[in-house]
Amino acid sequence: MFVKALAVNHAATAELVALCDVNPVRLNAHNRLLASLGAAPAATYPVESFGAMLDKESVDVVLVTSVDRTHDDYIVGALEAGRDVISEKPMTIDARRCRRILNAVARTGRHVTVTFNYRYNPVHEAVRRLLAAGEIGEIGSVHFEWQLDLRHGADYFRRWHREKANSGGLMVHKSSHHFDLVNWWLGARPVEVFGMGRLFFYGEQGARHGYDRGYSRAHGDPAAVDDPFALHLAGRPRLRELYLDAESEDGYLRDRNVFAPGVTIEDDMAVLVRYDTGATMTYHLSAYSPWEGYRVMFNGSRGRLELEVVESDHVDLAAAGEVKGDRAATRDRALLSDPSGSASVSSGSAALHGVEAASERGWVKLSVRPFWAPPYDVDVPGYTREGHGGADARMTDTIFGGSTEPDPLGRGATARDGALSLLTGLAANESFDTGRPVRVADVLDIP
Repeated sequence: MFVKALAVNHAATAELVALCDVNPVRLNAHNRLLASLGAAPAATYPVESFGAMLDKESVDVVLVTSVDRTHDDYIVGALEAGRDVISEKPMTIDARRCRRILNAVARTGRHVTVTFNYRYNPVHEAVRRLLAAGEIGEIGSVHFEWQLDLRHGADYFRRWHREKANSGGLMVHKSSHHFDLVNWWLGARPVEVFGMGRLFFYGEQGARHGYDRGYSRAHGDPAAVDDPFALHLAGRPRLRELYLDAESEDGYLRDRNVFAPGVTIEDDMAVLVRYDTGATMTYHLSAYSPWEGYRVMFNGSRGRLELEVVESDHVDLAAAGEVKGDRAATRDRALLSDPSGSASVSSGSAALHGVEAASERGWVKLSVRPFWAPPYDVDVPGYTREGHGGADARMTDTIFGGSTEPDPLGRGATARDGALSLLTGLAANESFDTGRPVRVADVLDIP
């Protein structure tokens, strides 16, 4: 996403000058991608030469997309070298690393942007406007549930994310998106969190549920051939060149069995949050759902706002082993009319065409239920199934396009926003371990 946005979509206002990675095979793969896009190759550097690269290539801004636990090293290194930073979410994975980043921002006076693309989703912008306008009055409570389906959810258990030491668990890696949205929607920050989480479905629990085929990784193992939970890298050119062909350099396996031992993150999490406004939130994340999407409901002093986003109403078995990003980039989409008045989407797949096209459906429905009046639906122009509801393109247009337009919704996220997004997840992780409510300020105190 970022490579194409820099090298092609915003070539008039931004330039991709260098790539830095632990794996030279992946560096070469990205330069082949640039060539296929008609763009010039970028200079390549090993991580040991990160600092030298900044000076030699006259870098203005460093874009950090590495494994989550390493974000702080590159963010702080860039800030101290006098560069600004754009960081993927989560900004980092724990309180110690977060303090390190915030201290570096204060010390250097440089700027960090955290790429919370969900803020740029037209549906989420509409929610922000409605709440800010007082459409349902003062917010008393929020109920938020997020469902990761058996395709998308499973993928976190194949990769480095499966180890909490790398990702902070889904409460940090995934839910920081959601917690940032609630902070942004409410104009609030969490003050107390209680949570319960466990590994229920993936990891070694898979044997109990009857899903484990007993292999370690999918490539080359006959037991994985027809496993709907297996990712087959050899048949996907882009994934093959980025991972399978690169294994000899660093030993990283992208196609682990999701039920193999070694998973240290949770897949089922329930959280109760109290905010400084007095509002509360009940939140639930499931990573083994039959459908993909989310529902969020706001209860206010003048009514209720309800948002339902169904990205896929089920997982087509023929497309179960795909990767969400790979699939979203290539599938056909048609926006249809839904009898309820909400947007409805039918999607095919890179691997499925014609009569074999995926049968999955999706829709978006945003409704307001005022007191003493009939409910009404809110139209949301600009929503698309492309790139997180159109958010990716809107965000990169803003970040790389040189826009000087005002941002009345405050979509741009700073290092402080990145830190605030971590608070709920970090406190939830501690609550999982202790079984007690956790004061957020005891975990990470952000003035």
